[in-house]
Amino acid sequence: MSSSVKRTIPFDEILSALLDDSRPFPPVFLHRFSDLNPTDLTKLKTIWSQIPTQRRISLMEDLEELAEMDTLVSFDDLSVFALDDEEPRVRSAALRALWEADNEKLVPKLITMMEDDPDEMVRATAASALGKYVYLGELEEISSKTLRRVEDRLLSVAQSSELPLIRRRAIEALGYSSRPEVKPLILTAYNNTDPEWLCTALFAMGRSASEEYIPAVIEQLDHPDPEVQFEAVRAAGELSAGDAREILLDMLQSGIEDDELRMAVIWSLSQIGGEHVRDILEDLMDQTEDEEEADFLQDALDNLFLTEGLASFEMFDFQPQDEDDLNSVINLEDEEEDDNDPEDNHYYKNN
Repeated sequence: MSSSVKRTIPFDEILSALLDDSRPFPPVFLHRFSDLNPTDLTKLKTIWSQIPTQRRISLMEDLEELAEMDTLVSFDDLSVFALDDEEPRVRSAALRALWEADNEKLVPKLITMMEDDPDEMVRATAASALGKYVYLGELEEISSKTLRRVEDRLLSVAQSSELPLIRRRAIEALGYSSRPEVKPLILTAYNNTDPEWLCTALFAMGRSASEEYIPAVIEQLDHPDPEVQFEAVRAAGELSAGDAREILLDMLQSGIEDDELRMAVIWSLSQIGGEHVRDILEDLMDQTEDEEEADFLQDALDNLFLTEGLASFEMFDFQPQDEDDLNSVINLEDEEEDDNDPEDNHYYKNN
């Protein structure tokens, strides 16, 4: 066999490395935990309690980070098992690793963890994880019965005497919901004097897909609290708030010291699109010498392309309802054929 062919590391060797706390766990082994076969998963479960606590925490957090960077890996089976770990930080990391999962069978477990887990952070993380199932329910990708159960439990927690963090996460999870009980919760959070509650309201508004919240979001774009301002910027993008475009462009051109806020502004502009946005982003791409920033700007430009395509589709998504409508479309087409002066069509070119 050629020496250039890499040897496949036996899973038993990986488990031995996991148990050896005297040496760092090799990052190259992390991919082996993706899509574990039943035999390897059983072996891992057998020695799990012997793995030092900090190493279990580090493993789950590293797998969570890897899953964010590589969409081809899946650690769902291990993460489901780790939901019952005795260490709260392991359970929290396992919950976060499952945020992209769409397994309806997980819902009862997540609800139980939100309501009964002894750790505050775990309960809050479980509430956040349930937001995915509200979203899936709104898309009719899970049963209406499951959606109703998730919404009912989240509403119960949001309106309870639970700790503020858990209630806030429940409201954020409900941001996707079209239930009429959600709007008063969002508005109450918005009018709270605590910036953390205002952040929750803006986060939920961004998920709502409701244009009615756009004025409230725009009002917070210059909020003195950086976290509130960040959530307002994100929400403006999620809501495709055209009225926020000039404000965000001015923020970008005047200079933003905070890197996270600057990236949020760029991404929101890519979601909103419209006049000058492409020119500004392309200028930033030409000026940057940072490879990471260049990659991010390219992603934003790619997203802007999708935004512009959607806008074009919506512009021409017109279905004649009757004969008068059909005649008006035909007449417009005739007028366009007769009009050979390109200057007369400047509106359609520039908008």
